[in-house]
Amino acid sequence: MKEIVSMKNLYKIYRMADEDLAVLKDVNLSVSEGEFIAILGPSGSGKSTLMNIIGCLDVPTKGEYYLSGRLIRDQSERALARIRNKEIGFIFQSFQLMPRQTALKNVELPMIYSSMSPSQRRARAMHMLERVGLSDRIYHRPTQLSGGQQQRVAIARAISTNPTILLADEPTGALDQNIGRQVLELFRELNIEGRTIIMITHDPNIAAYASRVIYLLDGRIEDRGDSSDN
Repeated sequence: MKEIVSMKNLYKIYRMADEDLAVLKDVNLSVSEGEFIAILGPSGSGKSTLMNIIGCLDVPTKGEYYLSGRLIRDQSERALARIRNKEIGFIFQSFQLMPRQTALKNVELPMIYSSMSPSQRRARAMHMLERVGLSDRIYHRPTQLSGGQQQRVAIARAISTNPTILLADEPTGALDQNIGRQVLELFRELNIEGRTIIMITHDPNIAAYASRVIYLLDGRIEDRGDSSDN
């Protein structure tokens, strides 16, 4: 199976006053195409830093990160922006939708930077919203949607460019348990369709929806294994 993410002896070190703070320490991680993995760890474990590096929002201090065979440190800022737009679909706990725009316009946003015509963008955005069960909410603004519906809009936006990876940061953190479960089931469906999903969470019950769980503690990967609840 094709390897998408490959991290080798990766460190992230911040300079704090007169000392170095290692947030990630000797991380070795491989993710293959079509996997659904959860990166599980408590607050302060380095999850957010690791997510930012996977998403090409930050770079490691030492070590190597390859995304789809490309060494990320060799990429220009323009190339990194293109990777973030086309190859990584971001899903955040706080949804990060444009409040004055409809669900349809929110989903169209990442495609504006593609070569699609306005009519093509609109058609694809409508299809993505239908895929996540919101075909009857396309003209609603975020304030007219429930939290679960807003997260589904965010998912539709994330998959609109057909990215290599869906990168989800605490995707159910702002949702109640029942709605959160529905969102996680949608992730499972998308994964069954072949999408690669990397989910960041502090909750073992959420991580159990993934097919593999990576445990992160004090900046180190402590264990690797399959989720036993699938």
